[in-house]
Amino acid sequence: MNSVHFTSGTGEHAVVLTRVGERQWHALENDRVVGRGEASRRPDSRLFLSIDAWHGVVFDHLAEAMLPELPKPLYTVVDEADHDLTSHWERAGFTIRRREWEYLVPTDPRVTGLGSVEPPAGVTIAGLGEAAEDPLRELDRAIRDEVEATVGWQEMPAEVLPRPEGVTVLDPSRYAVAAQSGRYVGLVRLGPMTRRPRIGLIAVLADRHRRGIAMALLADVLGRLHRRGIETASADVTESNDAAVALFESVGARRGNSSLELVLR
Repeated sequence: MNSVHFTSGTGEHAVVLTRVGERQWHALENDRVVGRGEASRRPDSRLFLSIDAWHGVVFDHLAEAMLPELPKPLYTVVDEADHDLTSHWERAGFTIRRREWEYLVPTDPRVTGLGSVEPPAGVTIAGLGEAAEDPLRELDRAIRDEVEATVGWQEMPAEVLPRPEGVTVLDPSRYAVAAQSGRYVGLVRLGPMTRRPRIGLIAVLADRHRRGIAMALLADVLGRLHRRGIETASADVTESNDAAVALFESVGARRGNSSLELVLR
């Protein structure tokens, strides 16, 4: 495709900004790449930007080149502790849309208080990797339909978004489920097992809310992790999700890092 060139000075050499793809820009100084900008469309159709630059002025000029060429609204995500990067985006016109906290979740039932938690009457828990695949996929689709009909995909983390061709349960071994009346009604999904496993999703069907199912699922998963010798898990929680905040804080989870989603409308 045709490239669009811009120039700016950052010292001894000129910086040349070149559009190298439909949604990609490079900044070159003395034939070295000193900045990259890219826009990628998430499955919920929102367009997210990233700019990685050696100098603040290069960031600014990449933003100046990119923003007029892309449809609004535009989004980006930054570590809240990175004040310089946040200020660069705000200088380009972005504003804070939402904050997401990383919670550090203890697994020891003596700390969480979950050792005595039992599933509600009539509910059984199938632990990690024990769920039947077809009913799990049916539950996953039902939960996604409820999300789409209520808060919308724009409120969900990337890994919860709809995927091409409807393939959403990529690894059933990462799921624990709650069953009631012959069907699955709630689930927990873990991210890839690392030194600190991440709880990617806790969800219960809307008609089974406020019955203690989410707490029973969390108790089962954290207990299993504890027996494996894992002391702490993590979970990303949107600040405005009062139910999730209350759930994790009730078991002794503490806030760690936070990230900001910014938007330019």
